[in-house]
Amino acid sequence: MFTHIMLGSNDIARSKAFYDAIFAAAGGSAGTLTPDGKRIVYNHKGGILLITTPINGQPACAANGGTIGLHLDSPEMVDAWWAAGQAAGGTACEDPPGVRPTFNMYLAYLRDPDGNKLCGTHPLG
Repeated sequence: MFTHIMLGSNDIARSKAFYDAIFAAAGGSAGTLTPDGKRIVYNHKGGILLITTPINGQPACAANGGTIGLHLDSPEMVDAWWAAGQAAGGTACEDPPGVRPTFNMYLAYLRDPDGNKLCGTHPLG
């Protein structure tokens, strides 16, 4: 259904450091800056994530209630992703990584340096 997801950033260099770290922990590659330096493009397992400075010139802000979920290959990868995100300037939020019986998933939550909420998930069954 989705072709891509785009998130706003107030500091592209800071965002690149953060997203490069969490994508490396998830087995992905570093993002590619567009020639104008205003966007970063990540391609991983058929998905595209773009990080951009807002086109309208206004500050980027996080969605209240919004979460971007990333499918990861194992609970250990979720843990590595969560740790890498914090080491690269992200903030842990909600409960620590673990099993959520309601969804039968192992997951962890982070906020990126601009406040966007991310969830690393691994289905258990």
